[in-house]
Amino acid sequence: MEQIKFLIDLFLHLDEYLAGIISNYGTWTYAILFFVIFMETGFVVTPFLPGDSLLFAAGTFAALGSLNVWFLAGLLMVAAVGGDAVNYTIGHYLGERAYKIKWIKKEYLDKTHAFFEKHGGKAIFLARFVPIVRTFAPFVAGIGKMSYGYFATYNVVGGITWVATFTLLGYFFGNLEFVKKNFEFVIVAIILISVVPMFVEWWKARRESKTEKVEVKAETP
Repeated sequence: MEQIKFLIDLFLHLDEYLAGIISNYGTWTYAILFFVIFMETGFVVTPFLPGDSLLFAAGTFAALGSLNVWFLAGLLMVAAVGGDAVNYTIGHYLGERAYKIKWIKKEYLDKTHAFFEKHGGKAIFLARFVPIVRTFAPFVAGIGKMSYGYFATYNVVGGITWVATFTLLGYFFGNLEFVKKNFEFVIVAIILISVVPMFVEWWKARRESKTEKVEVKAETP
């Protein structure tokens, strides 16, 4: 329970936590940010780490001059692409055995697999903008033995686009007076917008399921 409270507080006050890190660790902040983004995308057991919101917050501090926005964006692009590559490799090595590992939620694997069924290779790119699915997508791609060359193309394009989008959003809009005064609400909005694709897919799947049930009943004599 305490861990959950801490994570909620971390997400809602990410600007304050990041300010403290910059103040205490200076240039080592780049390494910390690299590590968090790499972990969030690179290991299937860490989907709870901040992704979109952290990029946005980092961009706001870059606008203040606390961080170099171009070095920051480049470094985090490497972290995002490298993390996905490691995640894919782990999934490829484990194969179907991954479904038997107790601490990996089968529910998340199934949802990500359904995401792949819907979008094919584009899922690697689209998943970048969906929390949790972002962490599981490369892992499931590895399990499914997706061609690494095919995976790598979407991984690189997706990683660069994801980091650039949220970092530059923070850089250009994070220090607007309204955003600074309502930072926690902006973070919540980012999270909610990020999960919209998941909700849409769930809603579509539910409708299709109901339609199939009605058709089956209609065909039953």
